[in-house]
Amino acid sequence: MTKFSPESSAVQQLYNTYPFPPEPLLNEPPPGYNWRWNWIAAYNFCTGRKPQTENIRILDAGCGTGVGTEYLILLNPHAEIVGVDISEKALEIAEKRCQQSGVAANHNYPISFHHLPLEEADKIEGEFDLINCVGVLHHLPDPIAGIKALSKKLAPGGIFHIFVYAELGRWEIQLMQKAISLLQTETKGDYKDGVFVGRKLFELLPENNRIVKREKERWSLENHRDESFADMYVHPQETDYNIDTLFELIEASELEFIGFSNPQYWQLDRLIGESEELMKRGETLSDRQRYRLIELLDPENITHYEFFLGKPPLTKIDWSEDQTLLSAIPETHPCLHGWPSQSLLDYDYRPITLSEVEYQFMQTCDGKLTVKDILEQVSVDLEIVRSLQQKQLIILTPNLN
Repeated sequence: MTKFSPESSAVQQLYNTYPFPPEPLLNEPPPGYNWRWNWIAAYNFCTGRKPQTENIRILDAGCGTGVGTEYLILLNPHAEIVGVDISEKALEIAEKRCQQSGVAANHNYPISFHHLPLEEADKIEGEFDLINCVGVLHHLPDPIAGIKALSKKLAPGGIFHIFVYAELGRWEIQLMQKAISLLQTETKGDYKDGVFVGRKLFELLPENNRIVKREKERWSLENHRDESFADMYVHPQETDYNIDTLFELIEASELEFIGFSNPQYWQLDRLIGESEELMKRGETLSDRQRYRLIELLDPENITHYEFFLGKPPLTKIDWSEDQTLLSAIPETHPCLHGWPSQSLLDYDYRPITLSEVEYQFMQTCDGKLTVKDILEQVSVDLEIVRSLQQKQLIILTPNLN
């Protein structure tokens, strides 16, 4: 039987008291998608091409009650799925969730759950092509030990999706966490009491209080559930990051930083784009300096970091050569809402209106014809094809014949 450290035991007790996430169990598959949990979409984002195989192994590291695991099963029909968590109560719900919705019964590949701390990932058999670790590393007593353990389980050519907290956008949360802790001197570790104390503080503080205003503006919709409130304000173990400490964590993994999976937040022009002079100065900064500048200028919106790491060999493909693009085999992105239609939502649920010629091209993308074949049927400029690929509306497979 695994013996947990005192810090890990405290986290285990929290999630046995308040299993998280608290989303209700369904009698049908979950709606929509998160493209980061779709192997084809995630691999395409990281490399610019469709993966060579869909017969892979996926690890949901810190799966909790299985909300993400359920999607991983649904969105990856040819993958073996393994879920790991420290809370046995959460794991019970995760297994029930995946059975009750029917996604497990309809999945033809193995699905398993393990009661294990992430630092002991070496106890799981084999390597994984995709590791998903959302909202977990920052709750470990030693996040570096956790990321190192998981990185060793990543197969060569595999990708690792991570989500951790950012300190600047969670400043008010940190203040409330510390306030609750001070008022729990005699009852520390009683998480139901911690929720009581926190809710009473929000009730008593004036409406113009900065902590109260931030809660109402940003978090209150999800925090009406005690499970979410406890996860946010009463957690016994949390490390929040800034860009500098984040990259210390990444460097400890000895993996390649591929990029943020919400890249729109990390574009400097959205903040200072109207000043040509400041943009020129920004261009002289390193990527990391530019990321730091963005989080300093926009702390309210940088509440977390979500990003991909990769284990070599993981080569990004360059579609700038016409012959390479013409010989590629295109198909529509697997995460489009409303397709087929000229008006739809893209992989990130952003509204897209296709031109008539774009629509005609995408309708012909059957995963068999090359771009050159399609251009013989539909009069499309090659730059339009590149634009569709860059917007991740189509996914390309290099034709090596």
